[in-house]
Amino acid sequence: MDLADKNSLRVRRIEALLRERLGATRVEVVDDSHRHRGHAGAAGGAGHFRVTVASPRFAGLSRIEAQRLVYGALDEMMPDEIHALSLHCEAS
Repeated sequence: MDLADKNSLRVRRIEALLRERLGATRVEVVDDSHRHRGHAGAAGGAGHFRVTVASPRFAGLSRIEAQRLVYGALDEMMPDEIHALSLHCEAS
């Protein structure tokens, strides 16, 4: 399985974990790994992803608190499958 196929599976797993663990009402995941070729994390096979997630769990939280929830939900994928996340979190 090539890296693009692995990252496609990772995108679906990220979506599923955020919906399951945060009750996300909207999840958009973009694989940006191709933009980071040659980067140390990319060389190890882990992906770079841009994630937009909406969850009622973010209501009343600061941006950093919401991002911590996302990182906690995806902890099992780091650092072996996810090297970097660009996050946009919103309450729904």
